[in-house]
Amino acid sequence: MAKQTKAALGKGLGALITMDDLNTGGSSSINEIEIAKITPNPNQPRRVFDEEALDELSASIKALGLVQPITLRETSDGKYQIISGERRYRASLKANLETIPAYVRKASDENVMEMALIENIQREDLNAIEIALAYQTLIESYHLTQEKLSERIGKKRATIANFLRLLKLPAEIQMGLKDKKVDMGHAKLLLSLEDPSTQLMVYEQVVKHHFSVRKTEEIIQALNEENPPKTTDRKRSKTPDEYAMLKNHLSDFFNSKVAFQINDRGAGKITIPFTSQEDLERIVQRFDSIK
Repeated sequence: MAKQTKAALGKGLGALITMDDLNTGGSSSINEIEIAKITPNPNQPRRVFDEEALDELSASIKALGLVQPITLRETSDGKYQIISGERRYRASLKANLETIPAYVRKASDENVMEMALIENIQREDLNAIEIALAYQTLIESYHLTQEKLSERIGKKRATIANFLRLLKLPAEIQMGLKDKKVDMGHAKLLLSLEDPSTQLMVYEQVVKHHFSVRKTEEIIQALNEENPPKTTDRKRSKTPDEYAMLKNHLSDFFNSKVAFQINDRGAGKITIPFTSQEDLERIVQRFDSIK
């Protein structure tokens, strides 16, 4: 049975997020839980634990005790599953503790995954691939859109999308991200290359020569200029005749000679000229009428 103790709230999950926002319940008091009754969470987003860092933490726990409680939920068999704090749990095992201070909360499987993910991200404990896999698991397991996941965990949808795109990289590059041979900046640039073999070739050079993100960007830019992506008929959204019709339509709408500049990739710009301040105000009013 859990034994009540008095202690101050540490700088863990309780200090980082509001539990009510995650639909959890239960007492917020700290309990001393038998460590033999605790099991790790199989859906823990963090996969890599540095053994040397664990040994250092274990030595600290032996000398000072576990200052910061972990967070658990009680399971149906009377045992406890870790929501957050698996690193502290592992270090406590190494320190041969019999009990460990913990917050015991009620939480669904979905909430456990969210809470573990949020704490690890807030602490910057996860590598980029672990974060991406955790996002993917939440989306697939609980049928969430990126937008819904964004609302649940307080991250921008674009941030979530950028992490998920990392899972499209070749496995060797994903492993390099996990092992911190390259960082997120390198990975984003590699994603701009369409061919996986080219991605791998550039990645190997980056690792071999310790290229900075800026240097990597220069290499990829040079490659793209040498071999511009092929524009397929499916990707080309409009024909030249359709662009001409659109240009004439906009010229009529703004009563100004609208200019188009379009490259082979379909990118470009639209220019709306004006002859005076009054003419500019007239064009702005046309924009306002669209709203």
